Amino acid sequence: MEEFSSKEPPTPLLISFDAEEVRKQAAASTQRFEEGNSLSILDGIFVAIKDDIDCYPHPSKGGTTWFHEVRPVKKDAVSVSRTTRNPHSPDRYTGGSSSGPAAIVASGLCSAALGTDGGGSVRIPSSLCGVVGLKTTYGRTDMKGSLCNAGTVEIIGPIASNVEDVMLVYAAILGSSPCDRISLKPAPPCLPNLSSHESSNALGLLRLGKYTEWFNDVFSTDISEICGKILNMLVEKHGCELAVPFLYRKDVKLTYDTRTNLAFFRSFTASDYVAAQRLRRRIMYHHMEIFKKVDVIVTPTTGMTAPIIPLSALKSGETNMQVSGNLMRFIIAGNLLGLPAISVPVGYDKQGLPIGLQLIGPPWGEASILRLAAAVEELCADSKKKPLQFYDTLKGN
Repeated sequence: MEEFSSKEPPTPLLISFDAEEVRKQAAASTQRFEEGNSLSILDGIFVAIKDDIDCYPHPSKGGTTWFHEVRPVKKDAVSVSRTTRNPHSPDRYTGGSSSGPAAIVASGLCSAALGTDGGGSVRIPSSLCGVVGLKTTYGRTDMKGSLCNAGTVEIIGPIASNVEDVMLVYAAILGSSPCDRISLKPAPPCLPNLSSHESSNALGLLRLGKYTEWFNDVFSTDISEICGKILNMLVEKHGCELAVPFLYRKDVKLTYDTRTNLAFFRSFTASDYVAAQRLRRRIMYHHMEIFKKVDVIVTPTTGMTAPIIPLSALKSGETNMQVSGNLMRFIIAGNLLGLPAISVPVGYDKQGLPIGLQLIGPPWGEASILRLAAAVEELCADSKKKPLQFYDTLKGN
């Protein structure tokens, strides 16, 4: 961590980190394994936690300099992460807002991390950093203890370097809140057995929905070409059916972008909220009609690869709606409708920057998108490369 913090440009991967406490926890974990009393399969694994998830005794600042002063953390444990630089190219963004979790996993310093996704904040940085990020169905995990635990679009989700590790962390954090179990009635959670013959056969039964106009609506054609190539490989190797469903068309203390969003939100009226809920219900109806014809909707995760960080943005951030639009173009449905979605790295553009493929499933359909994500990962295994800034914790370099 000291080595990464002293790099030029600076790469402060963790904003709250007690090295001695982590060493003590590592020693205790080693002793438990030697005695045959490990807590779980994740015992001893270094997991980074996003800065808006409570982790006692570390403060939850939510990316600000002051929020911990008005909302002290009273329970939970270990470390909190946030950063702004991409391990594949330090002069480029990692995407927001789970940027730290994605960057520290991509850097090799951390096996897995927890982020929050209320508007692509797990999937976008995962795509830009070349790692795997899962957004679960809304209500699949308990949001208590996070800064945004009262909305209807945000979830806590895992980020890891591969699909299997994402599944391990997902299994560990599974569990709806008592209120969600009553109101949402979630289907029982299910994890695919990736090594079974049945799992391989199940891939051939999947119908993938590809909306061509979305694939063409990207800032870089490298994205549509590589994502399209992977879909063709899924059809050829696993026998997946590729369908083209009809989809609706969509025409200081706080950084500039945060202040802009807050000012925008304050302009909403109660009538606007009711109208938005009616629109959400209509969009949900159209998606459920689509899921009668296909099992998974596939899109690029983002419409562009990691954008360059302007020097002017280093002090107070920036507001660039064109970049935001390119990054969030295919993201919103997952949050607005509470659908499960996962971003899987599938290759690189001509500048060597990661490209992600997004798989969106019906409500409670995590098992299907995880199974398909594992197949995509296998197809792309030979093309995966280490970031420019990478630390192999096993080899110590």
